[in-house]
Amino acid sequence: MPAPSLSLAPALQRLDEAKAAYLAGGKGSVEAVLDAARALIAAGGDSSKPPAPKPSGEKPSDFMQRVMWSESVLSPILVVAVQLELFQKLRDAGISGIATDDLCLKSSYHKHQIERILRHLKATNVIDTNGPGVWRSTALSNGLAKPHFQNSILFCHYISRQAFNGYPEYFSRLSEEEPSKVPGPFQIGLQTDLPFFDYLGTHPPNGSYFNHFMKAYREGNTMWFEPELYPVAERLARDFDPSVHEAFLVDIGGGKGHDISAFAAAHPDHPGKLILQDQASVIAEVPGQNHPFTLHPHDFFTPQPIQHARTYFLHSILHDWGDEDCLRILHNLIPALKPGYSKVLFNEIVLVEASPSIKATAMDMMMLGHCDPAYERTEVAWRGLLEKGGLKVVRIFSTAGAAESVIEAEVA
Repeated sequence: MPAPSLSLAPALQRLDEAKAAYLAGGKGSVEAVLDAARALIAAGGDSSKPPAPKPSGEKPSDFMQRVMWSESVLSPILVVAVQLELFQKLRDAGISGIATDDLCLKSSYHKHQIERILRHLKATNVIDTNGPGVWRSTALSNGLAKPHFQNSILFCHYISRQAFNGYPEYFSRLSEEEPSKVPGPFQIGLQTDLPFFDYLGTHPPNGSYFNHFMKAYREGNTMWFEPELYPVAERLARDFDPSVHEAFLVDIGGGKGHDISAFAAAHPDHPGKLILQDQASVIAEVPGQNHPFTLHPHDFFTPQPIQHARTYFLHSILHDWGDEDCLRILHNLIPALKPGYSKVLFNEIVLVEASPSIKATAMDMMMLGHCDPAYERTEVAWRGLLEKGGLKVVRIFSTAGAAESVIEAEVA
């Protein structure tokens, strides 16, 4: 058997290392295997190396077919799958699967056309087959049958895809006009003057789709308080002083309490009080009554009323805003901090410039597409922004497989 080409050797070694970590149950090993597999596919396209005698990886023609044809068409196909309730039907059919004829009896779709879509879903490993004309579910398709993934598909197709289509005109106009006068990709693609969140609020059911999208995004993510990411007992609880203020943690812009509820469940012995803050309209919609936290309406563009809490927590808040608005948020928060005691935790993506993860860069493209000038920041950008706002970064906590880091900061 001939030796692998030199251009493939590093990629193969990387895949072997990722495989070993996966078999050992290493944290983040699944993501490492996927990244290594992508690197292996692309290895043949490295134009910085001399051409190999034989193709050693993905050719440009293969790349075009995969990305521009196969993967591009998955978005509308998945919408059809949602309309057909395909993944639910496959899940309910179990290992015996379901025939195309039976699928067509349960819908108004024509057999010939639906089979073409089913074949492509099989070719892209979304579903599987028990033989000609009989289809069965996979772990992936069963996951996609969940309501929040079904609605995420609709959000990504009807909103995100249209926003991404605004990229070419956006960048073309940037080269000719003042950046401040150029509408963002979202406004171009959706043909609207409204900002992203205003558009969602006035164009139902897109707001509901987005809420489901955020739930899907969080599923499987490492929570900020998990020991392998951020040691709460060591960094926060140990030096909590109720005589300074009874508040242990203030979740700023925490929505309906997803993060703070999870924290309370994972740390039932936490000291002090937990406080959830968001706009009054959001707080009014927090379900239930017996919460493990206190509800507190607050707009983070106004001065923080809770003084000298131990921890102020902001999850994916600053990435929604450009630097100017981020500084407004920080300037309204910092006067509430007690120097030498209060901590500010930012649970955010920190882009690694040398080898950024696809999860991080994909989210950055989402921000550009929907909320320009918001963006995902590198460590250098984070340090510069927070220092300009009056904070100093104490430490950045990251762990393998987690898309988001925890940036611990305090008053400069």
